Amino acid sequence: MRFLVLIVCIVILVAVLSTQNSQPVTVSFLVWTFQASLAIVIFLSAISGVAIGILVSLFLRMSKKQKAAGKEPETIAGVPKR
Repeated sequence: MRFLVLIVCIVILVAVLSTQNSQPVTVSFLVWTFQASLAIVIFLSAISGVAIGILVSLFLRMSKKQKAAGKEPETIAGVPKR
């Protein structure tokens, strides 16, 4: 139920943001230049940040799991510790 309330709140905030920031802005990135609504630019930036955060988090989790699975007992000069 909390998740549904959170989604509804986010949708309302996005709707308010869109109506208050509808003026066009010019966006330049490397060789691309285009015009879009300020609300769309903000929304796409936020979504990109969330996606990058999720990907980095998944990558770090996978690397930690691989390190934990492949961990061997500590050795000194090739002789296992007892």
